[in-house]
Amino acid sequence: MTLNESVRTTPAPRPRKSIKVGLVAGGLGTYWPQFPGLLPQLQASAKFVSERIAKLDVELVDVGFISDAQEGAAAAEKLRAAGCDLIVTFLTTYMTASMIVPIAQRSNAPVLVINMQPTEQMDHANFDTGAWLAYCGACPLPEMANAFERAGVPFRSVSGYLHEERAWKKIDSWIQAAGIRAILRNSRHGIMGHLYPGMLDVSTDMTMVSTHFGGHMEVLEFDDLRVRVEKVSEKEIDSVLDEARSIFEIDKTVVEEDFRWAGKVAVGLRQLVDDFDINSLAYYHRGLDGEIHERLGAGMILGCSLLTGAGIPAVGEYELRTSIGMLMLDRMGAGGSFTEFQALNFNAGVVEMGHDGPAHLSISNGKPMLRGLGVYHGKRGFGISVEFDVKHGPVTVFGVTQRKNGTYQFVASEGKVVDGPRLRIGNTTSLVDFGVNPGEWCDSWSATGVPHHWALGTGHRVSELRAVAELLDIEMVVI
Repeated sequence: MTLNESVRTTPAPRPRKSIKVGLVAGGLGTYWPQFPGLLPQLQASAKFVSERIAKLDVELVDVGFISDAQEGAAAAEKLRAAGCDLIVTFLTTYMTASMIVPIAQRSNAPVLVINMQPTEQMDHANFDTGAWLAYCGACPLPEMANAFERAGVPFRSVSGYLHEERAWKKIDSWIQAAGIRAILRNSRHGIMGHLYPGMLDVSTDMTMVSTHFGGHMEVLEFDDLRVRVEKVSEKEIDSVLDEARSIFEIDKTVVEEDFRWAGKVAVGLRQLVDDFDINSLAYYHRGLDGEIHERLGAGMILGCSLLTGAGIPAVGEYELRTSIGMLMLDRMGAGGSFTEFQALNFNAGVVEMGHDGPAHLSISNGKPMLRGLGVYHGKRGFGISVEFDVKHGPVTVFGVTQRKNGTYQFVASEGKVVDGPRLRIGNTTSLVDFGVNPGEWCDSWSATGVPHHWALGTGHRVSELRAVAELLDIEMVVI
C-alpha cells in the first residue's frame, strides 16, 4: 500500500450506505369488480404508506400494488434485483399467501408484514361489505404467518392504523434494525496487535464474526501505524492539538511532551483508518522497555477517542466484539462507550462502571477531561487518558458474547446514569442505577456469560437491539 504524501489530520469523509427498503402493497383482485370503490381506496392507503416511509432516511424501492400471484411473482423479481435491506409488504385487505411468500423466498432480505387499516375503527352503522374490506388487512395475517413458518421464513409484523404513531415507531425500528444489519454486513473491522494475555473471554474467532455479522476482518500490524506516525509533521500535530483543546478540558497533570506525542499518534491513526477503510478498531500491544511499539500503544487514547466520537469505535485490550457492539449503538444514535465493572456502591444503589482508554466523546456529561497518567494500570507505558461520565439519564448496557457452541448472544440491560461521587483517575466512570440491588444486578449480568467488557450507550435501546438480534438470528438476553 502506498502512503499519501501528506497525512491528513481529519478523517476522509465517508458516505454512509443508505438503507434500501422495498415496498409492495396488495389485495385480492377478485374484489375489484365486486366493489368498484375498494381498489382506489386501498391504493390511496398504499400511497400514504409509501410517502411516509420515503420521509425516513431510506432509499425506497416501491414496486406498486399487486392483485394476484402472477403480479406477486413479478414484484418478487423486481425486489430481488434491487438488493433491498428490508422488504415491507402492506396487507391492505385480504390476500392469499401465494402472493407474498415468493417475495420473502426470493428477496434474500428480511420481510416485514404490515397491517395498517384506514382509521381506529369501522363506522359499523354505515359500512357495507366493500367498506369493511378496506379494514380487513388483519384477516390474512395469520395465513401469512403460517405459510412463512412452513416455508422456513422468519415472520414479523406490525398492526395498527395509518396515522397511529405507535405502529409507525415500530415500523421505523424494524427499518433501522435492517440498516444496522446492512452496516455490519458491509463493515471492515480492524484488529491490531494481539490479545491481552490471559483474557480468555475477549478471545474472538474472526471467522465467526464474519459468519454471524458479515463484514470483513482486516488484520493490521503496529508497524502499519508506526510508518504513518513517522511521517506526521509538526503542523499536523498542532492542528489536532488545537482540535483537542476545543473538545477537552486539559488537566494540569498533562505533560506537553506526552500531549504532542498523543496528537502525533492521533494523526497517524486517522491515516490508518482511511487507508484501510476501517469502520471499527480493536488493539493491544504489551511492549517492553519503552520501545516504539509500546510508546504507540500508550499514545493511542486521544486518537482513538477522537475516532470513536466520529463514529469509528476504537477500543483497547483487543476487544473486537465490544467494538462491534459500540458500532451498533453508535449507528442507533446512542454513542456507545467502552465499559467494564469498577465497583458497586450499595449505599447509593448504583453500579460504577467505565474504563481507562478510549471513550465515546459525543455522550460525555459536559466537557471531557484529558488527564496525565504516570502509570497505566495493568499496562506498560504512560501518557494521557480521557476522563468523564456519560450523560445523566436513561442508558443501555450492551454486550456481545460467544457461547460454548460457537453461536453469538446479545446481552442488554436498561438503567439510568445518576449524579454522585466518582473517581478522578483518568477513567470514564458512570454511576448506573438499574433499579435493583447492585449486587443482585451484578450477579444476574455476569451469569449470562457476557464478557467483562461491554458498550454503554444513551437511551433505552432494548427494543431496537431486539429487532437487530432477530434480523441477525442471534439470541438476546435482557437483564
